[in-house]
Amino acid sequence: MKCFEIMALLETLSPKEYALDWDNVGLLVGNPEKEIHKIYITLDVTEDAVEEACNFHADMIVSHHPMIFSKLKRVTTETAVGRKILKLSSSGICCYAMHTNFDIKGGMSGLAAKYLSLQNVEILEETVPNEGIGRIGTLSNEKTVSILELAERVKKAFQLDHVFVYGDLKKQVTRIAISPGSGRSMLDAAVQKKAECLISGDFGHHEGLD
Repeated sequence: MKCFEIMALLETLSPKEYALDWDNVGLLVGNPEKEIHKIYITLDVTEDAVEEACNFHADMIVSHHPMIFSKLKRVTTETAVGRKILKLSSSGICCYAMHTNFDIKGGMSGLAAKYLSLQNVEILEETVPNEGIGRIGTLSNEKTVSILELAERVKKAFQLDHVFVYGDLKKQVTRIAISPGSGRSMLDAAVQKKAECLISGDFGHHEGLD
């Protein structure tokens, strides 16, 4: 199967036009005509991930976070991004990212809500018609749970050893918002949708205090 054919399948699931304006998704390195036999999947394209993909004899890396975010003026071994691009190119490995388009459509937000068994699920912040970042809903078959109980439920659902909690552990909640990745920009949307708790992968110190 060629790289462009795999790209077409991925973009059927999560179209590139669903990505937010600041994002950089799609094929970032490689030849779309390359024949693909092995795919390496990773959250981040670190130098270790590139090395593992090479050892695995992968023809393609599919990542969630884009390896290239900002504009590049040069590609050399003096930077981590440059070293990765050069290593991928010399090894003939294509590198494809599906980030906020996957968060929004066919991926992270909907899955996260299902993992927590949320009911009456709505989009937290609409970015395109009928789709957007995050989800909000109510806990199934229960009126309320404490924040402490919810934290334990999150740990179990996502197989986590630890979670960070801002707020009163005894507070009773039922209307829950969840936004995979960094949720600091989702605070206002969660307040507007009357969420009693916002779950996310990352908050800044000041956003947590707020």
